[in-house]
Amino acid sequence: MRASEIRELSSDEIRQKLDEFTQELFNLRFQHATDQLENPMRVGHVRRDIARMKTVVKERELQSSGES
Repeated sequence: MRASEIRELSSDEIRQKLDEFTQELFNLRFQHATDQLENPMRVGHVRRDIARMKTVVKERELQSSGES
C-alpha cells in the first residue's frame, strides 16, 4: 500500500489493516523458520506497509494533539 492510499482510510480501518499485516508478518516468519516460505520478498513488503501505517497513525495523533 502506498502512504497516500493509507491516508484515505479512516483510523479504524488503518488499525484493522495493521492487525491483519501484523498477523501476516507472524505467519511469514513462521513459514521462514520452517523453510516453507515461497516469496521471501513479501516479508520486507509487509514490514514496510506496517511502518507506513504506524507513521500515518502517529501523524494523526500529533495533528490532533496540536489542534487541542
